[in-house]
Amino acid sequence: MSTAITLATTADIDALLPLLQRHDEERRNSTDNAQLAESVQPLLEGQPHGAIWLIGPRRSPLGYVLVTFGWSRSLGGREAWLDEIFIRPSVRNRGIAKEVTNAIAVSLTKAGLKAFHARVNIQDVRARRFCEKLGWKIEDQTRILSDLL
Repeated sequence: MSTAITLATTADIDALLPLLQRHDEERRNSTDNAQLAESVQPLLEGQPHGAIWLIGPRRSPLGYVLVTFGWSRSLGGREAWLDEIFIRPSVRNRGIAKEVTNAIAVSLTKAGLKAFHARVNIQDVRARRFCEKLGWKIEDQTRILSDLL
């Protein structure tokens, strides 16, 4: 792999916050740095619920990948969700996102991961194409139903 990825820790919050802010701005979400820091702090502290990988140089990353974990009895083990991926606009469309997502998937599979999923808005053509480039399949018979508490 030519693009370096590093598991983010609490020491990386200053490099990560601007990327999180840009991600939210692109999606027209309004959050401040305190909210952003609070939302990722448990993952940076090593909680088993997820992880964040920085893409590229640690001090000035090109982007990040945020993965959350769950457990599936029917799959017989841990499953992961690609919750967010962000690449700086100036370096997009170079295959970086695909490369790092595949590398993370390989690493997690070696650690026993049974499935890697992504929630994609049906109208988000770009995200759907990205997942298809990864070789992921749309599950037509499955719908995610949520109660956002």
